[in-house]
Amino acid sequence: MRYVMDNDRTAVWLDARDPAEFRARSIANARNLPHVGLKPGSDVGEIKQAKDDGRLPMEDHNTRIIVFGRDGAQARAVAEAVAQAAFHNVSFFAGSFDSLWAVGARCPFGPDREC
Repeated sequence: MRYVMDNDRTAVWLDARDPAEFRARSIANARNLPHVGLKPGSDVGEIKQAKDDGRLPMEDHNTRIIVFGRDGAQARAVAEAVAQAAFHNVSFFAGSFDSLWAVGARCPFGPDREC
């Protein structure tokens, strides 16, 4: 995780937690794609909205996408939904958000600003 954060400026980081948790704190440059909005299918619910509003990289479906959440199960659910929507380079962090935060993956200005 640290290697990608430090060396891959093209990676897209998706925070699968609820919007309130995301607004409270998240990692630098993360985009919120909450698990609560997932629906079956590739062009419905939160996945469809994320395609339309730019949270998902529509210009290149091979862009590295890394999903993290409150825990690994939450991250995996979102990662699977994104992969089913024809994105080819999707992975998820199997640990907790707190463990990711502890390694210094944080933005002192909040999730809506670049660090």
